[in-house]
Amino acid sequence: MEEKPNRNRRIFIIVFILFVSLFIYISYDMASRTTAPWNKPKQLERALPINAPETDTLGLDSMLREVK
Repeated sequence: MEEKPNRNRRIFIIVFILFVSLFIYISYDMASRTTAPWNKPKQLERALPINAPETDTLGLDSMLREVK
């Protein structure tokens, strides 16, 4: 009769270790795919480098020309 609690305990430990391992894997996967809020400006700058023109280009915009 003592064999039953040991078997149940072993099953519980195995399931617990699998659950925790799965939770750690999912957490790591989510963390590697997201960006921390304090790093978002840096990420945006790397993704879309902003090269501000040295001169004013509003005069070159075709939509702002006056219709004659």
